[in-house]
Amino acid sequence: MGTIKQFDGGRVLSLDVMRGAIMLLLCAESCMVYVAFNNLRPVQPFAGIVEQFFHHPWHGLRFWDLVQPAFMFMAGAAMYISYSRKSAKGISWGSNLKHVLWRSLKLFICGVALHCVYQGELVWELWNVLTQLAFTTVIAYLIIRASFVWQLFVSLALLVITEALYRSILMPGFDQPFVEFHNFGAYMDTVLMGKINSDGWVAINIIPTAAHTIWGVLTGRLLVSEATTSSKIRALLLFGAAALFLGYGLDLLNVTPIIKRISTSSFVLASGGWVLLIQAFIYWLVDVKDQVKYAWVFSVMGMNAIFIYLFFETVGMQWVNGAINIFSGGMLQTFFDTPKEIAALVSALTAWLAEWSLCYWLYTKKIFFKL
Repeated sequence: MGTIKQFDGGRVLSLDVMRGAIMLLLCAESCMVYVAFNNLRPVQPFAGIVEQFFHHPWHGLRFWDLVQPAFMFMAGAAMYISYSRKSAKGISWGSNLKHVLWRSLKLFICGVALHCVYQGELVWELWNVLTQLAFTTVIAYLIIRASFVWQLFVSLALLVITEALYRSILMPGFDQPFVEFHNFGAYMDTVLMGKINSDGWVAINIIPTAAHTIWGVLTGRLLVSEATTSSKIRALLLFGAAALFLGYGLDLLNVTPIIKRISTSSFVLASGGWVLLIQAFIYWLVDVKDQVKYAWVFSVMGMNAIFIYLFFETVGMQWVNGAINIFSGGMLQTFFDTPKEIAALVSALTAWLAEWSLCYWLYTKKIFFKL
């Protein structure tokens, strides 16, 4: 019988590692690490690698397009494990629902507030990942007690609903299902917010991406089950491969293109498939092979995920990055005439290290922020 390695208070270590890796990557983006590397004008094949850390402009899939699905997925896994622990303590589904709704409201408020910070004024915009997660969390929790088959059915039904909405509701100027700015999602943004996103993102991504959170719930359920480790890995690999086959198949057959910015069904399937395969690998590496020597590097961020996300999206981008630049890359330029591209990279990497160090300090002090 396989066993689950536990980490600090009964947490599943592989989930903390994956969540931490996601936050480490997001933190690097906010510190402008990828932009700094790109500004060095790298040659191939390095240029191709750097390109993977930017969203695909429309039709296609890059590595960076997997980060948000993984974020949603990990939230679902964590929610199931939390729910199972509370159930073991006698806390009912209904009682916990109040906590889930309150937490989702706080996520929603934080998501909307972040857009106000980005714009420097009060705005009503619903494109932030936290705003999306607020809704997908509630959807996933409402069916958390259902059978595996029923939850899988609901997740796929959400993708069918998305297909139907985009293909059947064709409004003037928004009658091209998979064309940027002219699709049903963009139309709904004009209804909900009176505007459309300049980069093509849409608020109703909450419908299809709820599938990612549901699949996270099912994965969390699997990982804490009594099944053997080999059975768990086989299940993750099987469903990951099936999702990839369906997602890429829909795209290659010209049925539904893979478009992250409007979370088409093919994108949700393909990205979800990759996330499942990545989770299978990390579970095998950490929980089965016990390769945990450097797991703490990721876990220190994973255990304060929401805090560090809010931090680097506000204080980090608004003040920390610039302040660190003065005393890192800025000093290199002033005293050593370092090329600005190199100086910018040094500043970005220094800011990234500083924000990771903040999480490490919180971890050593056992300070963990929760919404």
